[in-house]
Amino acid sequence: MQLRYAPDTQPGTKPAEAIPLVELGWILKALAIVFLAAFLCAYGTICILFSRTQWQIILHPSRTVAATPASFNASYTAVQFGVDNSGLPQLTGWWIPAPSQTLRSALILPSGNGSSADALPAARLLHQQNLNVLLFDYRGYGHSGGEHPTQATMEADAGAALAYLTSTRSIPPSSIAVYGIGLGASLAVHLCAQNPALPALILQSPDGDTEKRVRQDSRSRLTPFHHLFNEPFALNAPLRRLPTPRLILNGSPNPADLAPFLSAHLPPSR
Repeated sequence: MQLRYAPDTQPGTKPAEAIPLVELGWILKALAIVFLAAFLCAYGTICILFSRTQWQIILHPSRTVAATPASFNASYTAVQFGVDNSGLPQLTGWWIPAPSQTLRSALILPSGNGSSADALPAARLLHQQNLNVLLFDYRGYGHSGGEHPTQATMEADAGAALAYLTSTRSIPPSSIAVYGIGLGASLAVHLCAQNPALPALILQSPDGDTEKRVRQDSRSRLTPFHHLFNEPFALNAPLRRLPTPRLILNGSPNPADLAPFLSAHLPPSR
């Protein structure tokens, strides 16, 4: 910055004090710094918003539970489990006992869309195979607690559901088949990998490996995607490594496909 002096034009008066004038270059540099800081703040805000809301591109939860197992004339008990740090259970679901007494059970992990009510056709099919069925909503779905779901919370919820079966219901893991629907297939594969005693995995219309579809979303193109993306729902690679016997169903499941698989990998009813 230079100092320039504006002379007094009136004769016989005391010279005016020096008036500092800012050079144009300095002003332009200051404006550039201000604009750069504003851009970085705006871009940082976009990145934070993407990081916290990217789940919305993949998951579409509903709080509406439009039907219950009564829709297929099954007796059931509404259950709550998954106690968090508040000391309160966060997960709600239905325990649907088999028509005749047995330890053979199925844990349904619903898809990332809708609520547990949308998985009732699968529950009916498994119930007809004389299996006890646990069907529940992840946090952020149905009547369960939580603000919104993420892959991390859904994986934890799947683990809590398995713990409910083995602890509260005293069902041995060797009698439990895991049934994943849609994105629930990724959660089912992860659960079986963490619990090798589980003897059977059934995947209905399996979905996962979500990175490609999220990259195609316009919101993703504005961010350093590789560093922010944390909802991959890996499926193909972990499924290839998984030793658990599996049955993959595309479209509507058929009892004729289920019965021999369940008989081969679950203990007999008793």
